[in-house]
Amino acid sequence: MLRLRPVNGNTSWCRLTHAMLAVARYLAQNARMLKPDANGYFITGSDTDVGKTYIACQVVSQLRAAGLTIETRKPAESGCEPTPGGELLTHDAAALQQANANRESIERIAPYRFRAALAPHRAARLEGRSVQMQDLIDACTRDDANHCLIVEGAGGFYSPLAENGLNADLADALQLAVIIVVNDRIGAVNQTLMTLQAVASRHLRAAAIILNQVTPMNDTEMDNAADLQAYCDLPLFRCDYGAQLPLLFETDHE
Repeated sequence: MLRLRPVNGNTSWCRLTHAMLAVARYLAQNARMLKPDANGYFITGSDTDVGKTYIACQVVSQLRAAGLTIETRKPAESGCEPTPGGELLTHDAAALQQANANRESIERIAPYRFRAALAPHRAARLEGRSVQMQDLIDACTRDDANHCLIVEGAGGFYSPLAENGLNADLADALQLAVIIVVNDRIGAVNQTLMTLQAVASRHLRAAAIILNQVTPMNDTEMDNAADLQAYCDLPLFRCDYGAQLPLLFETDHE
């Protein structure tokens, strides 16, 4: 890895060079943009709490800007907040609804909502309910077959989602290309490669990897994007902490 040192104590030059390298990395990572898949995407994580919803909302916004009509699904959401009236307030589904210009109801986006912040099947049990994989598959049907479907899973690709299935099973049933969101921290390379192998084992197409900085990056020596490029040949994007997701998709006017 290139290490920069001040020249004759000129720290301003050092900072400028770092900035130039950052721009170069930004341009390089966006050199391989995606042709939008009109069928849609399944957005999964390498783990829980990797910022899937934050990324999913920006994917929705970018695809809408590219001219696609979107339908969003978060078929099962846990950790919903009960209201005095007995309804459950969602976070993820509400964010997806807003990203898609409020064109769908919360009930359509996330029909299975639970209080406990646990895997959906276990959260359902605590309420005396049961959620089966076929329920979630049915929840992901489109209102219009020509619409682009964006489905956000819950947790990692192999996390339990229903009494009889994992996120992987839902992705397999829907046959959508997979976007993998990874927390850009130590261990990201290992988690990414394991998730890629899991996606490949289901004969699904991994469309892209997004390294999402969930917390501020303190280790300037770490470069998960560069390390991953040695082991996989997929479009790879980095979303800096608190920043907008770089453009993922080609547009007709480019």
